[in-house]
Amino acid sequence: MVTILPLADAKRVVEHAEGKANRLGIAATVSVVNAEGTPVAIHRMDGATLVSVEVSREKAYTAAATEKPTADLTAASQPGGDVYGLASADRNRLAVFGGGVPLDRDGTVLGAVGVSGGSVDEDVAVATAGADAFVAGDSE
Repeated sequence: MVTILPLADAKRVVEHAEGKANRLGIAATVSVVNAEGTPVAIHRMDGATLVSVEVSREKAYTAAATEKPTADLTAASQPGGDVYGLASADRNRLAVFGGGVPLDRDGTVLGAVGVSGGSVDEDVAVATAGADAFVAGDSE
């Protein structure tokens, strides 16, 4: 059975992520991809940098491809780490710093959210807010 990430869910992720970004006072881009890494929604907030579009998309892609938060890849991808060189894999499109979070429902990764625009900690917080809304199925 093929699992999909419905657009309505992607919009909910974007809405909650943007709400968190607003509360933090940052302008960010939020990208939501399906399990294969294909974009479902990309939202660039007013004032977000141009580079944040591509970075957020690659963070989302990486989280979907590895089924792990991108922050979990940082230490292991450094020189001497278990997956050193990971960032150069897959045509150099893997992001090995925080801001990408898988969208998991009942043990199945249906996609991921990636955020860029703030500090790494802010991007993680914004992406986590979006992912939490997805898991909860929350629509407010």
